[in-house]
Amino acid sequence: MEVQWLQYIAGGLTAGAIYALVALGFSIIYNASGAINFAQGEFVMIGGMSAVALVAAGLPLAAAVPLALAAAALVGLLLEKIAIEPARNADTVTLIIITIGASLFLRGLAQLVWDKRIHVLPAFSGDQPIAVLGATIVPQSLWVLGGVALAVVALSWFFGRTLFGKAMLATSYQPLAARLCGIGTRAVLLASFGLAALLGGLAGVLTAPITFTSYDNGLMLGLKGFAAAMLGGLGSFPGAVVGGLTLGIVEAMAAGFVSSAYKDAIAFVIILAVLFLLPQGLAGVRRVERV
Repeated sequence: MEVQWLQYIAGGLTAGAIYALVALGFSIIYNASGAINFAQGEFVMIGGMSAVALVAAGLPLAAAVPLALAAAALVGLLLEKIAIEPARNADTVTLIIITIGASLFLRGLAQLVWDKRIHVLPAFSGDQPIAVLGATIVPQSLWVLGGVALAVVALSWFFGRTLFGKAMLATSYQPLAARLCGIGTRAVLLASFGLAALLGGLAGVLTAPITFTSYDNGLMLGLKGFAAAMLGGLGSFPGAVVGGLTLGIVEAMAAGFVSSAYKDAIAFVIILAVLFLLPQGLAGVRRVERV
């Protein structure tokens, strides 16, 4: 029984780390614009599918992964410039609808650029399982956990030590005051989409060797990342990490001890529970007014 618990926790942490990356993307854009970007899951798909296509074209994995991340970030920047910036004076609901439309467009475009088949990315360092306290972990899970930890450290440094990172935080806290101080809130919004897309792309390339990837795999990952962001408190970076890991572990436990048929339903149950019982999430984050 103890080994089962450890196995479920190990699997839950791996999945939860991916949800945390997606949730961080939701929180970054929410802080910058007050809107929820429902195209965040498509950034995950673009990262994974781009890496697969680049490896299939003959590039080594070490070169394909950075290029795939760059492709995801570029799509995020284009999305903001083409779809979000022209609607700069629209209300929050309109922006959300725009991101839903963008999600559908990117999913359809992915079918044309690639295909509808399921693809797998080679594991970063082999697929021989590692025994830990009786449980087994594939090496790619360690890459996932390490990649998420590195991303969290990098974000902490970026927002805490760099001038532009502090400008983004200032915009999220007091948009009007930030504008009065000369901070370009439009540039902040553009950078927020690029950064969120980069995190989504990272989630895509890290998870592709484990769960595979296809043109539509971003849909469910996006919904689960949104559930994690809601659970942790939408707009809270620590909350996004805690929410993602919590969702992953709860999901793994439910699949292991109840039924795997309910695995994907857990995210929707959590969204409803948070909306009804804990609307501010675990972190109790205040609402952010958009510019």
